[in-house]
Amino acid sequence: MASKRTKLQEDTRFRVLRLLQENPEMSQRELAEAVGVSVGGMHYVLNALIDKGLVKLGNFTASEDKRRYAYVLTPAGIARKAALTRAFLVRKMEEYEALKQEIEALSAELEVNDPETCRSKT
Repeated sequence: MASKRTKLQEDTRFRVLRLLQENPEMSQRELAEAVGVSVGGMHYVLNALIDKGLVKLGNFTASEDKRRYAYVLTPAGIARKAALTRAFLVRKMEEYEALKQEIEALSAELEVNDPETCRSKT
């Protein structure tokens, strides 16, 4: 079973790849804000994705500031995003089922302890 830190890292990579596929011209600051990490953390994530060959730097053609880059997913990046999407979906479905069971158990417990609070109002 993957550790909580590993899951968070995978979630971050998934979210970054997803955002970049939709808008490759997002800045590191915009990505960091959207994902909920620091700008320094986003710099680290992007460099790791570039080093792994999942993202490549392109020129940001519409910008007057030619120092800005577009982060373009490579074919390997697109494939990795698909794998991360599947893993993310499986994990979220498991979390959903566990949460649903917990809600049902709590509702049943509440109904046993105080039937008045669980009656629907008609």
